[in-house]
Amino acid sequence: MTTKMRVLGAVAGGMLVAVAGVAVASTFSHSNARADFYSPGKHRFYVWCAGGTDYSATAAGQNAEDAQMKLYDATKAHGRSACWPVWQGRVSS
Repeated sequence: MTTKMRVLGAVAGGMLVAVAGVAVASTFSHSNARADFYSPGKHRFYVWCAGGTDYSATAAGQNAEDAQMKLYDATKAHGRSACWPVWQGRVSS
């Protein structure tokens, strides 16, 4: 792997972390978002895929982070290693 490819990979990874952080931070501005993030149940995600097709999905977990990692692992298992789920909120019922 060339140095140029490593640098591009690091930049893409950094951008992914920044986008996910901004998305989560913006959802915390809503009154119940913080409580929803830490609540068990079904959570809704926008799955952002670098160089691929983005999509929406839901996953259940003990909190949003648990659900996000379950969805991320399932996404990787289906061969989409360049995708990252960004939390959108908890799904009621």
